[in-house]
Amino acid sequence: MPAIKNIIFDYGNVIFMLDFLKSQKAWEDIGITNSNVFYAHGVQDPIFTAFEDGSADATQFREYIRQKTGNPNLTDEQINKAWNGLLVGVPHGNHELLLDLKLKYRTFLLSNINPIHYDYIMDYLDKEFGFKGNDHLFEKVYYSHMVGKRKPNAEIFEQVLTENNLDPAETLFIDDSPQHIASASKLGINTYLMTAPDNIQALRFLQ
Repeated sequence: MPAIKNIIFDYGNVIFMLDFLKSQKAWEDIGITNSNVFYAHGVQDPIFTAFEDGSADATQFREYIRQKTGNPNLTDEQINKAWNGLLVGVPHGNHELLLDLKLKYRTFLLSNINPIHYDYIMDYLDKEFGFKGNDHLFEKVYYSHMVGKRKPNAEIFEQVLTENNLDPAETLFIDDSPQHIASASKLGINTYLMTAPDNIQALRFLQ
């Protein structure tokens, strides 16, 4: 196998930690009765797919939540708070490691994300770390709702490979979702499935 020269990082539960149980509780609190299948790791209502690939905007997303809960009086703030309940934060040392790895590899961020989470995370990075986004940590970043594609669709992996002239055999993709890993593998990309309590700081073979 050729030596790894490029690394594509997922964001959630690889760099920025998520809590799906906390998220399910937040949805229940505003009236979602089947939160375990509404949004969980590996299963989600179709509205989230549409929100992540940009085919639904924040207004449409919130209106769907009001219809789903049968509560037209839910405010934007209540819905945002429930949805952002998933987000925990970046563990100490992750950003430093990414900057170190950028000196040794061509590094990229490939995230399934949406406008509400994006705004929350950008604000979090600014307040907690003084960062204006993630751009300085990688050669290039790809956010699904901005490029109109999402994992596990092959097209988004192909876009990253083609735009950056990456050889799949020299590229490693790190993600916490088996379906995303499977899609990348089919394109010849090397993969690593991140599972708790794994973290990128424990991946000594990269350092």
